[in-house]
Amino acid sequence: MKLSGNTILITGGGSGIGLAFTERFIKRGNQVIICGRRENALQAVKEKYPDIIVRKCDLAVEAERTALFDWVTTNHPEVNVLINNAGILQHFDMLKADVKSNWGYYNKEIITNLEAPIHLSMLFAPFLTEKGEATIINVTSGLAFTPLAVTPIYSATKSAMHSFTMSLRYQLSATSVEVIEVVPPAVDTDLNGAWLKTQIEPLDAFADGIFKGLEEGSKEIGYSTSIARLQMSRDEINMYSEKMYNAMKSSIEKQ
Repeated sequence: MKLSGNTILITGGGSGIGLAFTERFIKRGNQVIICGRRENALQAVKEKYPDIIVRKCDLAVEAERTALFDWVTTNHPEVNVLINNAGILQHFDMLKADVKSNWGYYNKEIITNLEAPIHLSMLFAPFLTEKGEATIINVTSGLAFTPLAVTPIYSATKSAMHSFTMSLRYQLSATSVEVIEVVPPAVDTDLNGAWLKTQIEPLDAFADGIFKGLEEGSKEIGYSTSIARLQMSRDEINMYSEKMYNAMKSSIEKQ
């Protein structure tokens, strides 16, 4: 992937990992478009970076995703990079979850983390194949490979996104579209609350590490502990997942 001269759409670009990527792409001479649910967060970024383009969008709503695609391709047809970054994380005890009356709360995590990026990827893929050079970047997680039992839906959606990204890469291999997977470990953002008692990577160091992987042309880019998880054997995955659960289970027992 070339790191300058692009027009880039980043979902969830107003905070956390999305904002760290936004800042780095701007500094490298790219036009960046960010979308998110919170108007105040988008406007705060706009005040800091006046040339950025912002679009309020709730990716959990199918019609808003389609509207985002139509708006981008009509008003900014030069877009050649899609970064599916937006996501939510919920930790809970499945034996205490009120799924009968509150399934929407849990389903929103599935829609935001899995349905939305798949939908956007499929909307944009044909459009991007018409470009001379284009990229789709899907942000998954180290938990796609070693699930954290106290975040069961998040882990499952990220695992599914890893599988989808592999399939997308194969299907687009004969086109001009490069497909990249970014695999974060636990990073110091609002996504991870105080309950997460584990190794937390500084956001700037993580983002710099990912951009190093982009410069090197990697297709799957991990950082810190997530690098090893990409290559673990089944036995190693089982041991690592059990170790993480034992370290974290007190966080849901207190709920």
